[in-house]
Amino acid sequence: MLLDSEDPKRIIGRTYPFLLPEEFYERYGVIKNIVFPTSLVQDGDMLDIYYGAADTTCAKASVRLRDVLDSMDKELPVFTRSEKNPILLPRAENAFEEKLVFNPAAFDYDGSVHILYRAMDTLNTSTIGYARSQDGITIDERLTTPIYSPRAEFEMKKGSPNGNSGCEDPRTSIIDGRLYVTYTAYDGVNVPHGAVSSISLADFSAKRFEKFTAPSIVTPPGVDDKDLSLLPAKIDGNFLLYHRIKNRICADLLPDFESGAAVLRCIEVIGPRDGMWDAAKVGIAAPPLRVPGGWLMLYHGVSKRSRYRVGVALLAQDGITVLARSADPVFEPEAPYEREGEVGNVVFPCGAVVRGDTLYMYYGGADKVVGVATASLSRILATLS
Repeated sequence: MLLDSEDPKRIIGRTYPFLLPEEFYERYGVIKNIVFPTSLVQDGDMLDIYYGAADTTCAKASVRLRDVLDSMDKELPVFTRSEKNPILLPRAENAFEEKLVFNPAAFDYDGSVHILYRAMDTLNTSTIGYARSQDGITIDERLTTPIYSPRAEFEMKKGSPNGNSGCEDPRTSIIDGRLYVTYTAYDGVNVPHGAVSSISLADFSAKRFEKFTAPSIVTPPGVDDKDLSLLPAKIDGNFLLYHRIKNRICADLLPDFESGAAVLRCIEVIGPRDGMWDAAKVGIAAPPLRVPGGWLMLYHGVSKRSRYRVGVALLAQDGITVLARSADPVFEPEAPYEREGEVGNVVFPCGAVVRGDTLYMYYGGADKVVGVATASLSRILATLS
């Protein structure tokens, strides 16, 4: 907490929790899951926090003073919403997107940001629509038919005619000259599957969308495995696939998508943090972005009260090792179109691009509309260094 120097009874600001039991010596001891700070020493811009861990040992953690103060300043947002938000709304004249448009993928190619968004009709069938923007915000082109629709047996509607089904929450990665689209395939009856399809950039640019390859299931049978994304680079000749098992972000390596191989392991990348804003569930947002020394990953975190926010993590070159993770969310539902909709209090990014020092984040607002917000990439990286 920050107290008023003239009136120390008055609280000026307060942080989210930024120190919690995570290490072995904090989670296990005489009393489990305890971090109990008793002393604070300032050394220039650094604060050294001395604390008891699990009522068994003494420990020290350090944090930059300016980062703590910035986290209290609600007038200093990390991301700034576009004044043109929502940039995409449902359109009644097009049946495939009459009900909802949300959770957009995005990639920057040939001078434009290409947005692939989840569209839903009145029968709750999800397809993928397309829009394009040269400046990253203003929509210059938007097609009137979906560019990708359910076509495999595992994503065709079964059960209730009005039940959810189709191709949900796309994410895009460019690898070796091909555009890969990962998405959740759902038939309305069986557990959702993670699927991958691809197309050459030449065919995509020419709008030969029929050239998308037949989708391949890449998640284990009978496992509810969602939030798929690909690292936009191969690791030792393999694809690195991120996916969500239960409430945590996992990863695994696959040699290809043609042989029918599926991920078999959950190499944990990050999980929920008890007592924090992402305590219930985490899932990857956009595919990681290459930055000096590694990869920047945006992820969505869900609180115990089902509020969706966005956090960031810095990954090593292997795409798995976590070097740093934000203690605070960098974006959360505040605007009316994020707080009220099909599902309230949700911001759900599936796409991000970088132009210069500006990071453009594309997200679904309240599962109803599409918005975009921008941030300084260098500022985000500075908080993680």
